[in-house]
Amino acid sequence: MAKWGEGDPRWIVEERADATNVNNWHWTERDATNWSSEKLKELLVGLSVENDDGKCEITEVSKLEGEASINNRKGKLIFFYEWNLKAKWKGISTSGIKYKGNIEVPNLSDENDMDDLDISVSLCKDEPDTPLFDLMKKEGADKVRLALDSYVGLLKTEFTQGMILPTANGLSKQPTSQAKVKMDKTQIGSSSTAAPISTGVKIPTCKFSLRDTFLTSPEDLYRVFLNQEMVQAFTHTAAVVEPEKGGKFRLLGGNVFGEFQELVSEEKIVMKWRYNTWPSEHYATVTLTFTDKGNETELKIECRAVPESEEERTREGWQRFGFLRLTKKSKHHKRK
Repeated sequence: MAKWGEGDPRWIVEERADATNVNNWHWTERDATNWSSEKLKELLVGLSVENDDGKCEITEVSKLEGEASINNRKGKLIFFYEWNLKAKWKGISTSGIKYKGNIEVPNLSDENDMDDLDISVSLCKDEPDTPLFDLMKKEGADKVRLALDSYVGLLKTEFTQGMILPTANGLSKQPTSQAKVKMDKTQIGSSSTAAPISTGVKIPTCKFSLRDTFLTSPEDLYRVFLNQEMVQAFTHTAAVVEPEKGGKFRLLGGNVFGEFQELVSEEKIVMKWRYNTWPSEHYATVTLTFTDKGNETELKIECRAVPESEEERTREGWQRFGFLRLTKKSKHHKRK
């Protein structure tokens, strides 16, 4: 048996209190098929859109074929999912006429970008033409895309808990990012990211920024992040949002939570923000800046003190939270 600090790390069992999957070295796999099946149904069934012509709602996921899994190799998580799904929708016009149709998504997989996802909306045979069909083809399809995007996000957050095993010092071996990032000197135990002093470790951290332009006003965009009902509608999960300085928020089934530190109406939101799988009490600082550009609003998202190994996951999470894709004019991601 090698001494501590010597030899092949695969055999240093002291790194894990229970000697299970030492250093997260060995390949482990978790089947996410059943969880994914239930989550997809939960996100899609009941999804609705409406306008002056009437209302449409997805009533059933009629076909769901595929599989999903997550692999952990040397502390890096590898996601696989591939689904072919069909759903039924019904519509009712303002005059009370009812319609039925179908939705098909044949290529939901890790190999396809969400923006390129093929979402086919149709009316059932012999159903007369109706403006509700156009409503489902446009707004309905966009909402389906957002729901499927939310599924991917939850797969990478909610379902991955416990995949990266904690070591003897109580910290998890987080997924390794291949991106090279500049580390700042944030340390657990500082005033902004305090953790129990007993941990006695430094966490390499990074910072990055994102920019998006939306075809909406600063007032409406600002409100999206602070209105609990709107947050729940866009993330398709329960949320708690206290829109005041010092107010708490908890999103995505408790997988993301934090506190609002500064609120400047229609201009800026500063928050302490973390995934619940991060080392205890470690928070990133996230600043949202809203700039009025006339008929559109530029949103800048700055994330600081993000654990280095969590940069890719955090970046993807915020990009996915750019849920106003319906009104987005363009997007520019800037790395610092």
